[in-house]
Amino acid sequence: MNSRQIQHIFFAGGGTGGHLYPALAVAERIQEQYPNTEITFFCSPREVDAKILGPSRFNFLPLPAVGLSKSPIQAIRFLGQFLKSYYFTKEILRSVRSEAAVVGTGGYVCAPAAAAARSLNIPVFLINVDSVPGKSSRLTARYARRIFVQFEQTRSCFGRFSERVDAVGCPLRKDFFAPPENIHKTYDLDPNKKILLITGASSGSRSINQAVLEILPSLEQFAKDWQVVHLTGMAHYEWVRTQAGNPAILYRAADYCHQMPALLKASSLVVGRAGAVSIAEYAAAGVPAVCLPYPYHKDRHQFLNAKPLADAGGAIIIEDDIRQPSRTRQALSQILTELMSSPQKLNQMAAAVKKLGRTDAAEQIVRRLFE
Repeated sequence: MNSRQIQHIFFAGGGTGGHLYPALAVAERIQEQYPNTEITFFCSPREVDAKILGPSRFNFLPLPAVGLSKSPIQAIRFLGQFLKSYYFTKEILRSVRSEAAVVGTGGYVCAPAAAAARSLNIPVFLINVDSVPGKSSRLTARYARRIFVQFEQTRSCFGRFSERVDAVGCPLRKDFFAPPENIHKTYDLDPNKKILLITGASSGSRSINQAVLEILPSLEQFAKDWQVVHLTGMAHYEWVRTQAGNPAILYRAADYCHQMPALLKASSLVVGRAGAVSIAEYAAAGVPAVCLPYPYHKDRHQFLNAKPLADAGGAIIIEDDIRQPSRTRQALSQILTELMSSPQKLNQMAAAVKKLGRTDAAEQIVRRLFE
């Protein structure tokens, strides 16, 4: 496709940061290299989408699509909202069909937008950064000219469409390559102490929050050398702040962080989920990680996301045992005690994880979109 033909790029995906941050990274590069291209996001109506996309200055339009369920009633609702999203996006795309492209990034708003684009002969591309693609990405793959993935092992998941797959890594926002920000001032931290960052990803995690609150007293022994930044998620912030009280270790809770690249790069250790974007960001920042994969995915794709880091020695995986949360709490307390008291071990893990960091995925995707 000739670059002069593309004047409008529509990204379709949302519901989590993992579906939006890679798209934002690619959108930033398009804006730099092709400033006359108009960029629009079709996203979900969830609050986190507006929280992420709002500061970006890109246009975004929430779609009413919902996830697929086995419940007959919910399946009917899924079909109705799918069609509603399909016709809504088709009407918008129709007027620019000769100079547009659609890039799906996963989530339930991805498939109807891709189907609408296909019906208008608009080129469709797919970015899938999870090790195992979700239902929407699998459906979108049939429409896609190229499928961009983070892990080479993901290629086989697309079956007869595997020849369309390019393993390029995970697109990272340009903030990862910007001069460091004064994150210590932002959170009123001590610049002479190491940072333990705890995050449940963009939406937060109640189980991680609960485990951290229960082991917080055991971290007070490290108050001389460490401090804690705890990203709780918007829904859990007030509860966590109330429960945490005033621990002896320097502790800062926040609902969300718009400076995540700077915070990761300033941290000496991170505890968090193992979403595909999170894993890529840990590696790019060179920060050792304790990963608690999301426990509700039947395909365990967050565990598979984290495994390359763990195999390389840059991460430790703990099961988030929702049936016996005390086991998670005990394992997390033990591992944090070991790592926070061993600078040598942390340095070894940091060196290992940094070797896995890839930084050119966004550039590769933009080049292939416009070639």
